[in-house]
Amino acid sequence: MQFEEFDSFSSTALGAPVDRVEAASPLVRLRYLIDNTPAIIYCTVPSGDFKMTFVSNNAFHMLGYRPQDMVADPNFWFDHIHPADAPNIFSSLALVFTEGQRAYEYRFRASDGTYLWMHDTLRLIRDEHGAPLEVIGSLTDITVRKHMEEALQAKGDEQQRLIAKLRDAHDQLLQAEKMASIGQLAAGIAHEINNPVGFVNSNMSALQGYVATLFGVIEDYERAGGADPALAARYAQVRARAELDYLKQDVGELVKESMDGLKRVRDIVQALKDFSHVGETAWQIADLHRGLDSTLSIVANELKFKATIEKHYGVLPQIPCLASQLNQVFMNLLVNAGHAIKEAGLITLRTGVEGPWVWVEVGDNGAGIAPEHLSRIFEPFFTTKPVGSGTGLGLSLSYGIVNKHGGRIDVASVLGKGTRFTVWLPVSQGAPA
Repeated sequence: MQFEEFDSFSSTALGAPVDRVEAASPLVRLRYLIDNTPAIIYCTVPSGDFKMTFVSNNAFHMLGYRPQDMVADPNFWFDHIHPADAPNIFSSLALVFTEGQRAYEYRFRASDGTYLWMHDTLRLIRDEHGAPLEVIGSLTDITVRKHMEEALQAKGDEQQRLIAKLRDAHDQLLQAEKMASIGQLAAGIAHEINNPVGFVNSNMSALQGYVATLFGVIEDYERAGGADPALAARYAQVRARAELDYLKQDVGELVKESMDGLKRVRDIVQALKDFSHVGETAWQIADLHRGLDSTLSIVANELKFKATIEKHYGVLPQIPCLASQLNQVFMNLLVNAGHAIKEAGLITLRTGVEGPWVWVEVGDNGAGIAPEHLSRIFEPFFTTKPVGSGTGLGLSLSYGIVNKHGGRIDVASVLGKGTRFTVWLPVSQGAPA
């Protein structure tokens, strides 16, 4: 049956004592129960416009609207649903006629202009012949529940962000520990190599002196025996057979090349020691150019067949830093520059000072970075390299190290033309951001 519309504000049942209501007629008692239920009960016509034909009186207390005003406006229900929620409702409302019942949660505008979250259950009523008679709805205010859900969701999202940060920090710590282990290994190898290189270098220096002395003695013998023609002829035969002139020149060159090779080994060993800085836990005043050069020595083998290195160093002051960590940043940038170059290319190192900042630029003329990737290159585990070719932690770790130093990393890239990474570091800790 269809409810009759009535004016709750003239009803003697609403607000009447319970004993009077119990003694009233069944219709009055039904109206009392409907008007005091926690949900707004309403009815609409079973057609596309869903015009309200009945609204329980508790709508005034919940929404601030008089029931008769809601019934009088044929578009009242549609017009008061939040615009963001309306499309989802309207697109599926017709299913009420096939499924018989639908439930929605949406925001509904109250008389003071605020939106309340409502749970709305619509049910189709049919007559004895199965024809649609009306739609009965039940509106329950779930605003408090929604706010609690939003608060819980926000707290859950924050917890997920914290978990992600902890995971990133853990992964970066593992990477840092791995690099520290590599540094310790490099320092150990450098120490072990340094000892034999030291005495070989000393022996080569002595050998160089001995060879010079030996050839000097031979020349003295030749001069002393020059007065005797037979002896002089004998010396000439021995010199020719031994190719003494060639030996004198070649031995000198061999000793010189060996000394140069030993110097290169010493330079590599020193670069390993400078790069690793094992045991470094306190900040120190360091020369960035020395760190760049030692890092170049470490990665030279990876870059020498792919790129030419050009250095354009400015005049830099020494700055307070953790040198080994900055060397790791330079190594990551140099290795990435090498990976960006497919064949013979150019890697350029520039340095300079600007106000309270020093800057180090690593540029290449390689493949460049796609614009859609630029905003993600410092994310942990983000990499455009093939699977197994990169961890995606290098730039993330570099970003963290530079950030710890109070600096920043700028990147500029043109696809197909190259990339420039610029590391900015404060001359003194506490420089303005």
